[in-house]
Amino acid sequence: MASMASLFQCSDPKKWAQVCEIYWEVVATKGAKQKKGLLELDRWYQEELPAHIATRPQKSLTLEEMVKLMEWKLMRGKFRPRLKQMVSSNPASTVESCTRKAFQLLPDISASIAELCQLKGIGPATASAVLSAGAPEMAAFMADEAVESVPGLSPIQYNAKHYLRYLEELRLKAEALSKASEEEWTPHRVELCLWTWKVAQKLCPKLLESLEDEEERPAKKLKTQQ
Repeated sequence: MASMASLFQCSDPKKWAQVCEIYWEVVATKGAKQKKGLLELDRWYQEELPAHIATRPQKSLTLEEMVKLMEWKLMRGKFRPRLKQMVSSNPASTVESCTRKAFQLLPDISASIAELCQLKGIGPATASAVLSAGAPEMAAFMADEAVESVPGLSPIQYNAKHYLRYLEELRLKAEALSKASEEEWTPHRVELCLWTWKVAQKLCPKLLESLEDEEERPAKKLKTQQ
């Protein structure tokens, strides 16, 4: 599988599932080589934050969570400290009301993105991270590595129009993978696989090479990466 140039063009859900299984290994490798503390912060974003959002009567984020989400985003990609300062300057009540309304506007992704972008320091990419945490079945994070993996979407433009093009491609891929398997694939799950593939190619290609010898192995962790 490591010889395959593009995961996005692969239609075999078993191969996608195998890539999904090594997500945390790749995050740990990136954390060890480039971004100290990434693994812990990523687990918070992928597991703890969605759980907190789901327990609330109405989905929303607190100011503290929004600031931490920005920390996660900056650690995942390009470090721009001023963004964290800008996000921190938002009133707590505004963050909660704005994020609550954004989730209420779903499935209108465009309207939800526009609502979130009213907050200081929040652009379409960060807005996509908010929606992905609370509604992974409808949204996906606009990770550079994932966007670059979709044919026709490079160079990346950090605007709502480009994000919607990207999200539509991921929705179609998730739908195709779900139909071809007995597992549920969401746009967010597809995004995680694309990120994993791209980062692994650069930092730990041996992990991908090891998958070639395990193609008959039953997937064990599919339900952990929704």
